[in-house]
Amino acid sequence: MPIGVIVNSLAVLTGGAAGALLGNKIPEHLRNNLTLIFGVASMSMGITAIVKLTYLPAVVFAVIIGTAIGELVHLEYGITVVAKKVQAPISRIFSGKDSDMSQEEFMQKLVSIVVLFCASGTGIFGALQAGMTGDHTILFSKSILDFFTAAIFAASLGYITCTVCVPQFVVLVLLFFSASIIMPLTNKEMLSDFTACGGILMLATGLRISGIKSFPIANMLPAMVLVMPFSYFWSHVIMSLL
Repeated sequence: MPIGVIVNSLAVLTGGAAGALLGNKIPEHLRNNLTLIFGVASMSMGITAIVKLTYLPAVVFAVIIGTAIGELVHLEYGITVVAKKVQAPISRIFSGKDSDMSQEEFMQKLVSIVVLFCASGTGIFGALQAGMTGDHTILFSKSILDFFTAAIFAASLGYITCTVCVPQFVVLVLLFFSASIIMPLTNKEMLSDFTACGGILMLATGLRISGIKSFPIANMLPAMVLVMPFSYFWSHVIMSLL
């Protein structure tokens, strides 16, 4: 049973609901400052993951090519369009105070948390580890952070934050059940580079959440698919030629 995945998704759902329900009661300065803290936390987790890399050229190449692919297929734009369609019915169901943010800022933050919850290296590796070994510790630990993160973002974004648990559950449960296929095809170096690539996305997400620089983090997602093949190619082909 994907217990860790279920707990993680429920944490986002309940955290989002609590934050949206209590949004008006949470002081604005507290929401703003905690958002910055979550941005720093994301950057810290990203840096911690990045230092685990083995083959830097493979990771950098995967990020560049992956981002180029995401830009060409307009991945972030597609996510934004879907988010806008989901937002409308939710706004009709749940009445409440309108967000003070512009539509552009609203969508930027929403896309940021979609990537943060669905594509973090911690979540992906945690789901793979749980599926392969039955150890859900990483996902349980991630659930605690996700609960409070969802609550703070929901205080500004509203109940639409709760819907992020759906794509998160789909992504993590697919990884959980495919772990027995994926993990035997990998080695320690590939997993290290995969974690480092996720760390780069986490770092970019933290910078975006903090309002420092709006990286196209959704368009960077294809890098997560490319990094392990690139790492294998670098170690078995390029290194043998040097």
